Amino acid sequence: MKFIKEEDEKTRDYILQKDETTKKTSAFVIAVLVLLILGVVVSGIYFIEF
Repeated sequence: MKFIKEEDEKTRDYILQKDETTKKTSAFVIAVLVLLILGVVVSGIYFIEF
């Protein structure tokens, strides 16, 4: 089983595909994770001070 499939390959045995949808989805997931981490850090700092 391949991890990443190129756009022009004709196989169905893969986990991720190198296409625009995968790139956009990955960017969205990373952005959400960064926002969640920042939220935890900011709330931790806020509650320590008060």
